[in-house]
Amino acid sequence: MAAQLKLIALDADDLAVVSAHVQEAHVQPADIIWRQSEKRLVVGMSRLDWEQTMAGEATPRRLISALRFDRVLSCKSRNVDLEAPPEPALELLGIEFHPAEAPGGSVVLLFSSGGALRLDVECLECELADLGADDLGTSELGAEPSGLEA
Repeated sequence: MAAQLKLIALDADDLAVVSAHVQEAHVQPADIIWRQSEKRLVVGMSRLDWEQTMAGEATPRRLISALRFDRVLSCKSRNVDLEAPPEPALELLGIEFHPAEAPGGSVVLLFSSGGALRLDVECLECELADLGADDLGTSELGAEPSGLEA
């Protein structure tokens, strides 16, 4: 396996790179963890390994990854039920940053089902880290491992 990806986003351009890497990621609602007292949101996901896919590999591979946002003041959702049953998983389309009074703004995670999460942030502070290959094949079945902790 290639080196595990670890990206940090501190501005809109950085976040655009992170967004490209998480496009079409599968997210279980139970793997969206909002820790209000810590001002942190963590999203566990099974993302496509875009580097491997772009290299022409015949079989797309998925990686278990964690997406973390710090300095989050509030988290609001639309059409995302964090208590939903495990199937079907949400499909993450992308992430946008909408600046407000510098350095703050809103981060919006957009899902294919019309769902969205909006995070009001003091400043943009995001990390995407691969945790390993999806060796269980859960991405093939439409289910993802649950229970990711921050």
